[in-house]
Amino acid sequence: MGKVAWLFPGQGSQAVGMGRALAQAVPQAAGVLQEADEALGFAISTVMADGPEETLKLTEHTQPAILAHSTMVVRAYGERLPAPDFVAGHSLGEYSALVAAGSLAFPEALRTVRERGRAMQSAVPVGVGAMAALIGMSLEEVEASCAEGAEKTGKVVVPANFNGPGQIVIAGHAEAVDAALEAAKARGGRRALKLPVSAPFHSPLMAPAQARMAPVLGALDIRAPRCPLVNNVDAEAVSDPAALRDGLLRQIPGAVRWEALTDRLLEAGVTHFFELGPGKVLAGLAKRQAKERALEIEAISIGGPEDFAGFEGGR
Repeated sequence: MGKVAWLFPGQGSQAVGMGRALAQAVPQAAGVLQEADEALGFAISTVMADGPEETLKLTEHTQPAILAHSTMVVRAYGERLPAPDFVAGHSLGEYSALVAAGSLAFPEALRTVRERGRAMQSAVPVGVGAMAALIGMSLEEVEASCAEGAEKTGKVVVPANFNGPGQIVIAGHAEAVDAALEAAKARGGRRALKLPVSAPFHSPLMAPAQARMAPVLGALDIRAPRCPLVNNVDAEAVSDPAALRDGLLRQIPGAVRWEALTDRLLEAGVTHFFELGPGKVLAGLAKRQAKERALEIEAISIGGPEDFAGFEGGR
């Protein structure tokens, strides 16, 4: 067996009902929810299970909910999965990865990501910023479209998430994002769509959030992980607590380099990818990227009992 990576999803993978079946099936997972409610001082478990969706979509709720769900999966099934040689997480998922690797305590991570959500939302008023996905365009075409949108409006718009081949998300002021989308269409972009998010994450407009989180992350107890984390901002494997802390801070306004991160894992010999938590996006991206590079891998998403049963049944 080749090397193993555990991947952890970020914002956008949440859904009302998340974790319900897992909590009902596995006592350790139910215990995670109880621990989360106590750490946060309110029933995030109820928000996850029952919503309403508008409440779950609030960034300060979404971030701890996704972290909690990923931790539920790790506590329920981690000892029965192949141990990771690397961990990685998409944006917020980097915190889930560090909890799974023993670098962060779960309660402290929960409180930190809730504050991170508040900081990111307060950095830009609702409606001022936007994000959009551009499909089927090269980096050069996306960068040119952003430059045109910024020049036309005098506002900020930049590439924010490099998710995979031909899948790039842009972020910035709403009017600049709209102008960049028009420019992308004129360049023959196959598909462009606005994302249902409340702030322009991973853009320079997040600088106030970075400043607000600097003392929070400075006080965070980060230990050396059991295996290296491949981080978002550099796509490099890091284990030093100071480097991990620096990466968490720089990723707030910095772009998520997920395609480069996946390449780093593939180059390191990872052949088995496990996405742990809500959603199936990261496993799909890994499969497509490996196929494009003519590499054979296994990529599996595990979010609940049915997913884990399918994995065990296929072994």
